[in-house]
Amino acid sequence: MFTGIIETLGQVKSIREENTNKHFTLEAAITPELKVDQSVSHNGVCLTVVNITDQEYTVTAIAETLQKTNLNRLEPGDLVNLERCMPANGRFDGHVVQGHVDQVGTCLSVIDQNGSWLYTFTYDSSLGNITVEKGSICVNGISLTVVNSQESQFSVAIIPYTYEHTNLKKVKPGDTVNLEFDIIGKYVAKLLSK
Repeated sequence: MFTGIIETLGQVKSIREENTNKHFTLEAAITPELKVDQSVSHNGVCLTVVNITDQEYTVTAIAETLQKTNLNRLEPGDLVNLERCMPANGRFDGHVVQGHVDQVGTCLSVIDQNGSWLYTFTYDSSLGNITVEKGSICVNGISLTVVNSQESQFSVAIIPYTYEHTNLKKVKPGDTVNLEFDIIGKYVAKLLSK
């Protein structure tokens, strides 16, 4: 389980394909603290560390993960939001994030508001996912608060710290992002649909 509070950015160093899998090797400041078999959130996707060499580590994404997330679009040099699992004795600063991406969304606009940025994303609401005003949403692994919730789109306001310390600064209109909708909202929506 994660909180959506990004620890650091990793940089993709190489990508190796093996059958329907992709092995991503990344360089990150937290690499010396990682261990093989550890779960790490990559742009909101929970992946297992399978190898560590000096400042680089490798994770593997299977076909289903590549189809349902934006990891298939990663290229060497890209920045990835990283978060290790929440420690049981740690603070819960974000919201409950499972690392299970529900779907990708597309950035519609980025508006510089002279001190913050307003990002608007669209998504396929026919898949049953919803947002609520002032509710939580996980965008590329970042715990954010929804503003302007609509049936198939929502906006989030980004403070300078989040802008500088995540890969949102690289997201522009037309780019895809990983979305994990609030787990409580998903359960409520499922119960109400019955």
